[in-house]
Parts: sequence; structure tokens; C-alpha cells
Amino acid sequence: MGGTSIFAVETGVLFFILFGLLIGILFGFFGLGGSFFVTPALLVLNHPPAAAVGSGLVFVFGTSLSAVVSHRRLGHIDYKLGFLLILGMTIGIEVGKRGLFILVAKGIADLVISIIYVGLLLVVGLFVLRDASTNQLEEDGGVDESLIRRIGTIQCPPMVSFKGNVTASVWVVLLIAFVTGVLAGFLGVGGGFLVLPSLLYGLTLPEAIAVGTDIFQISVSSGYGAFLYAQSDAVHLSAVLPLLGGSVFGAYFGSQLTEFVNETKFKGIFAGMLLIDSAAVASKTVSHAYGIAFLHVLSLVLLFGTALFVTLIVVSFGTKNYLQNQQQVG
Repeated sequence: MGGTSIFAVETGVLFFILFGLLIGILFGFFGLGGSFFVTPALLVLNHPPAAAVGSGLVFVFGTSLSAVVSHRRLGHIDYKLGFLLILGMTIGIEVGKRGLFILVAKGIADLVISIIYVGLLLVVGLFVLRDASTNQLEEDGGVDESLIRRIGTIQCPPMVSFKGNVTASVWVVLLIAFVTGVLAGFLGVGGGFLVLPSLLYGLTLPEAIAVGTDIFQISVSSGYGAFLYAQSDAVHLSAVLPLLGGSVFGAYFGSQLTEFVNETKFKGIFAGMLLIDSAAVASKTVSHAYGIAFLHVLSLVLLFGTALFVTLIVVSFGTKNYLQNQQQVG
């Protein structure tokens, strides 16, 4: 973090602790987003690509553990579905890791990962934005819900039943998990940005079950990925440990907020945050390619500023609703 003095080291540790707290809250509340901040942030801070990916997986693993405890207590986890997802993810992670190290050997990993992150953040941001609009239309009676429930439904035996009276093909679940695992192993993401929409709209699981099961599979699959990268000495604990120090509390707090805040109302804001982060990674990529210092600073401001802004909004509304609920109970 820019120096070898004690003050510089302490400032860097404090920064990572606070940043971890912010993205932990977002991770616990939305069920995705943690790795979307950590890996790009480490890339922006000039960590090597493999270390950024490996450290991102370690972060996701540590953060998800506290959220899993909370969702397990609330009964939000379908273990049958979770283990199917884990099976497909672990295979995909191995494939993704091998692909990344091939690019590292060729010296183009940073560029390729950054470009993919720009595209993914953009696509997922637009998807979440459309989802926010769709939910509002559903509430107004403007969308045929039965049509949405047919999206992604494939009758390919064997079929398995899950919580919420949902039946799906084992092969569909495994394919979703494998594709997500490849990206997880390649980009250091937990995979929630792909798995969660698939569970919600493809398998039509209840939202609470989808989020809880998603975080459960993330905790196991990211732990496996973290182990693989640690074996290759591609994890920077000096950054990960302070991040985890803040995020374990944030993730637990964020998961509790789901009981007091309607997530749908904040999806539009969350989508905007992802789109801004896409611009941040693009700014970093151009800065590194052409040596434009201003764009590097801009990428830092955009990346960390959006996390702070959205977290403050979610926490403020959650605290307000909690206090109102306590007054009604009392």
C-alpha cells in the first residue's frame, strides 16, 4: 500500500478491514458481489493476476462461512441442491485454474481477466437492472409469472425435487455449476452472479432458499479453489486476512438485514453499482496499457466509492426498519 513504514502498513491494514466490512455486508445481503469487488480491487492495486484470483477465492471462502451459519439457522439451505452444485463447481474450478496459469505463462493474464471482468460486470449489472424492472412489473400485474417460471426448465431425466416444490434436471444443475466453476477458477469469483439468477429464474426457487443455497455452495467450492491456488503459492494473505477481518462481521450483519429490508427495492441501485464497477475496471485496464495515472485513481474511486455508497443505503434502511419492528413488538 505504498511504503514500508509502520504508518503505511497500518493504514493499509485499516483500509482492507473497512473495505472487507463493506463488501461483507453486500455479500450477506445480496448473496453476490463479494468477489466482484475483491479481485478487481487487487488487480487495481497491482497484485499479480494469479494472486488476485487466488486471494479473491480465499476471501469469498472466509466471508461465506459466517453467512452460511446465519442462513442455516434461518432454514434457507437446500443441501441436496447444494451438493449437486458443489460437484459441478469443483470440476469447473480445476479447468478454470489451469486455463489461467496458461495465460500467466504467456504474460497476458492481467489483460484478459480485466476485459472479461468489464464484460461480466456490465452484463450482470444490466441483468439485475432488468430484474428490478421485471419485479416491479410483476407487482403491478404487468408480467405473466407463469411464463417466467418456464424459463430454463428442461425435462431431462433424472429429475430431482428441491425445497419450494421445485423439480429440475440433475444435468441442468450440473451444467450451471460447471460453467460457473470454470469462471470461478479463472476469475476468482464465488459464482453467485451466475448461480443465483439460475436458481431464481431458471429453477424458480424461493428467493430466500436460492440465496442460502447459493452461499452454501460458494463456501465449499471457493474453499476448494482457495486450496488449489494456495498450493501454487498464489494467495496474498497480507491483503486477504484484513479483508476477512472486516467481512466476517459484515456478512453476518448483511444476512440479518434480509429479514428487515425488501431486497427488490435496492436491486436497481445494486445494478448501477455493478455498471460503475465495470467502468472502474475498464479505467484501470486503459491506465495500465497507456500509463495514464488519472484513470488509475479514477478506477480506485469508482470501485471503493460505490461499495461505500450502496452499503450505507442498505444499512440505513435496514436499521430504520429494525427499530420500527422493535417498537411494534414492544
